[in-house]
Amino acid sequence: MKQNNFFITTLVFFYFLGIAGFSFAAEKDSETGLIMEKGYELVKETCTVCHTAQLITQNRADRTGWLEMIRWMQDKQGLWELEPEIEKGILDYLSTNYGPLKSFRRPPLDVEWK
Repeated sequence: MKQNNFFITTLVFFYFLGIAGFSFAAEKDSETGLIMEKGYELVKETCTVCHTAQLITQNRADRTGWLEMIRWMQDKQGLWELEPEIEKGILDYLSTNYGPLKSFRRPPLDVEWK
């Protein structure tokens, strides 16, 4: 009887864990794979003119990092100057949805080698 209760409890736990996990997953655009949150259409319309969305989804950066990538594309790849409100919208979207992942590794040791 105890074994049966444990089995049922375990099944119920994983069932609800699965529901919770799927309910919080962000919806992705089937065409591009971009997370469908505020600003996604702007990024899709502006960025995928020159490159695939995979170039976005495979990268992670904070707002400064994304701005540096935009500036590099403008300097080296011929990206046009973006209007300030468009650039802000793109940076808001990218830094929110494709920001750095939290690491579970310890930071590097600060070692002074002699």
